[in-house]
Amino acid sequence: MALDWKLVIDASDPHAQADFWSEALGYEREDHSALIARLREYGQLPPDSTVQAHGRDAWLDYAAVRHPDDPFDSTNGVGLGRRLLFQRVPEAKTVKNRLHLDLHPGAERRAAEVARLAALGATVLAEQDQPAGRWTTMADPEGNEFCVQ
Repeated sequence: MALDWKLVIDASDPHAQADFWSEALGYEREDHSALIARLREYGQLPPDSTVQAHGRDAWLDYAAVRHPDDPFDSTNGVGLGRRLLFQRVPEAKTVKNRLHLDLHPGAERRAAEVARLAALGATVLAEQDQPAGRWTTMADPEGNEFCVQ
């Protein structure tokens, strides 16, 4: 039996990371405001556990993005398919990722995609021209590496 999953990424600023990756991937930011309102109504939510993001209540320490074509639970806003969850951690990134995303716009669109991602706040780290192919290694605004092929 196949399992559902989400990729969880440590972040200093989960909301900024969610903004970057939603634009980078064309994903939608998850809206958890209905769940937050319900928990607040039942008195189960500490007042300092939320912030305002994009004009609605959001978790202080978590933000997620999901593929726009995948299903989601409308009662809590949680995606039920391809999604990235950013969680606040106190320490900054210090070493190379052990896991990273590869984006595949295609050879004819790679340069334009690298430029678009750089305009969103990514940094070009290296251009690779290997027997296995060509790609650009980049870092998101918090320094997490990813590749554009």
